[in-house]
Amino acid sequence: MKILVGIQGTGNGHLSRCHALAEVLNKDSRVEVDYLVSGRAQEKLFDMESFGNYAWRAGLSFQVRDGRVSLFDTLSQNPWLQFWDDVRSLDLSPYDLVVTDFEPVTAWAARRQGVRCIGMGRQYAFFKSLSDVHINPLNRAMLKQFAPCDTVLGMHWQNSGDHVIPPLIHGAQHVQPGSGQEVLVYLPFEPIEQVTQLFKHFPEYQFKVYHPDAVPGVIGNVECFKPSRTTFPIHFAQASGVISNAGFETSSEALARGKKLLVKPLHGQFEQMANARCLVERQLGSRMVELSPGAIEDWLEDSKAVRIEWPDVAPIITDWLANGALESVRSLNHRLWRVSEIRRAVA
Repeated sequence: MKILVGIQGTGNGHLSRCHALAEVLNKDSRVEVDYLVSGRAQEKLFDMESFGNYAWRAGLSFQVRDGRVSLFDTLSQNPWLQFWDDVRSLDLSPYDLVVTDFEPVTAWAARRQGVRCIGMGRQYAFFKSLSDVHINPLNRAMLKQFAPCDTVLGMHWQNSGDHVIPPLIHGAQHVQPGSGQEVLVYLPFEPIEQVTQLFKHFPEYQFKVYHPDAVPGVIGNVECFKPSRTTFPIHFAQASGVISNAGFETSSEALARGKKLLVKPLHGQFEQMANARCLVERQLGSRMVELSPGAIEDWLEDSKAVRIEWPDVAPIITDWLANGALESVRSLNHRLWRVSEIRRAVA
């Protein structure tokens, strides 16, 4: 079985999820796997060893300005002609199967060439109805056109539809209690100056801030880092709480490890808005609409952590793919959710 995995490189969540899958896929002798990454300039990718000699394409991505999605920038700055050239020139004849984590070049190439494509990831949860998350039909149609697929394998925090499975997280079974005074911050779409100034209001806490524009160093109670798959997990384990945008993967990692969670959804990004709303309604985390000292103070003083026990998804998905992905997604759904459990107020 030869598989091409397409990875949306715009967000680190896609990369993190695919790293976890690749670590298992690469060890399975039944499959031969290649990887293609798009959506981020190649020189801005880091810690890509799991993907070997991966292919890169420019792809498509949402453009962000001042902490919100800019429709104008998205339409004007994406390389549309290059994208369609890449779709037409990508030869999928060596592959039995394409798996795409919302990566559009591989998805559209698979559709044009009649190769089965499995859409795996958070965005694919929205391709069909969820009982606890609602998006408007226009947004659902936009998602389906961005990276289409034949088989939908969405990811969600709870079993809210037969097409969803639990999050795919590296080492999700390991619970890591953290220090009560240390908080990890990952707000890559907010201006770094605003982020660092915000946490000076709370000198009794130590904030580890990860940001693509950070200048590494310490300013009072705030220590800044560039994104890194080496140090980020260490500080994540040490923290009692996580403040982030409302991306799915970081939120999932916080819930898997029992870290209290505060999210600031990216304005104009309906997936993040839906994520934040779901977290609040299910009492899994807290939300702030804008960067606000008041919201952070309330969260630091009053919020409680939630831990969700999910199965280790990567080996199960690898086995499913190696067997030709013949088992129905509904059956896979039932198998995986049987061992999920929510534990509240662990901290």
